[in-house]
Amino acid sequence: MGGANQQERLSNTEAARWFLAGLIEGEGSFTVSIKEHPTARYGFYVDPEFFIYQHKTGRKLLEMAREIFGTGRIYPKPGNPEVLVFAITARRSLREKVLPFIDKYMVFSAKKRELSLFKEIVLALERKEHLSPAGLARIVEKAYALNAAGKGRERKRPLPEVLERILRGHTPDP
Repeated sequence: MGGANQQERLSNTEAARWFLAGLIEGEGSFTVSIKEHPTARYGFYVDPEFFIYQHKTGRKLLEMAREIFGTGRIYPKPGNPEVLVFAITARRSLREKVLPFIDKYMVFSAKKRELSLFKEIVLALERKEHLSPAGLARIVEKAYALNAAGKGRERKRPLPEVLERILRGHTPDP
């Protein structure tokens, strides 16, 4: 059999990355918390986070994720020590490690809309858009749209309440 007829094979590292993309598709979560804080300029700050959940028997999968990303931590899920969480919460790591991974390996994801919103939010924060009331309001609106399908936990405060507080005394840009 000649070289032209051989199937191209993935390296083990590349195969592991595609496998991780499938694991993230099923067990991963891209969240953006809106946290109230008394010293925050507009009363709230935005906190993007990436998680993978796995029963403690699947710890090696989470360790593989940590190895591939080169960052993150593994810890028991609060309230359920049978479940482990792999988390990347540092914005720089999200920008430098997670977003490029999403762009390359999550191209077939059913979560495209959520991934796109998550990416937009992280990049807006990196551009410091959250430092203006109108910019923060736009980011918060995207964060609320991220879990609009009702999957997962409900937000603590309704969007209009958060926006009113952020924009109090300010008019948003057109």
